[in-house]
Amino acid sequence: MNPLRFVVLLLLALCAGGVWAQQAWPARPVDLVVPFAAGVPSDVVARTLADSVSKTLGQTVLVENKLGAGGTVAAAYVAKAAPDGYTFFIHHNGMATAPALYRKLPYNPLTDFEFVSQAVDVPMTLLARKDFPAGNLQEMIAYLKANKERINLANAGLGSVSQLCGLLLERALDVKLTAVPFQGTAPAMNALLGGQVDILCDQSTQAIPQINAGTVKLYGVTTKSRIKALPDAPTLQEQGLKDFEVVVWHGIYAPKGTPKSIIERMNAAVRAALKDPDVVKGMADLGAEIVPDSKLSPEGLQIWLKAEIDKWGPIIRASGTFAD
Repeated sequence: MNPLRFVVLLLLALCAGGVWAQQAWPARPVDLVVPFAAGVPSDVVARTLADSVSKTLGQTVLVENKLGAGGTVAAAYVAKAAPDGYTFFIHHNGMATAPALYRKLPYNPLTDFEFVSQAVDVPMTLLARKDFPAGNLQEMIAYLKANKERINLANAGLGSVSQLCGLLLERALDVKLTAVPFQGTAPAMNALLGGQVDILCDQSTQAIPQINAGTVKLYGVTTKSRIKALPDAPTLQEQGLKDFEVVVWHGIYAPKGTPKSIIERMNAAVRAALKDPDVVKGMADLGAEIVPDSKLSPEGLQIWLKAEIDKWGPIIRASGTFAD
């Protein structure tokens, strides 16, 4: 055979093989890394999505819980993973707050990942112990300002969204309260139920059963508009706290260099999952709200993450809250 013809045929075969391999993705199960323990709200969101995405991709999406340092262990792991389309990462607001919280972060959230999609938002609620003196938000504000030295503000730990909500509340009211961190949302809620702490910002997922049972006082939700799960609960904004918005948002990422075609297929699978009736019902049961189409593109997630980094960085640094 003519040597030139042989080289041409070989190159064509290699190209065809590459195209076939790309079209065949995924050829085996795909890992979705979650930086929190099984059973917590973000994990439930991930597993609900994974079940539906698996159907679209034709391969199982395996949820892998990788805990440590508020999500930075999992993020660093994914940032260093092979960009072959078999490792993805779902994380909440911690992706945006880590640069301000950690002095030595082993990855850059904006440059070390490919962006896939946002998914759902979980609203936050402003709660107080059942016997807290204030009957509404305006009374709460007055009481906090008059008794700030004696008020305990619980949170779910360094970098948690409940901590961010508390920092934003202190900033909005120009008060400094005594922060009481816990190892997660469940012990923080238990302390509120037991009267050991006064106030807690918590996800609607965990708060709604306690609100409905009347075991805590609800002063409002932290979204721009009222939420379906608590239609009678006013927002903090409509009660006078201008621009007060905190939600637990969830973004999906892949290691930098993951082929664009794979990102596009995963994005399409996530979009399909968010229209799956089982997923829609599952998210509604959690009190989670599916994000609008404008946030479902890779570009939408990238823009949102940058905006969140810019929003929370100054607030965290001004609070003096840092982790080694």
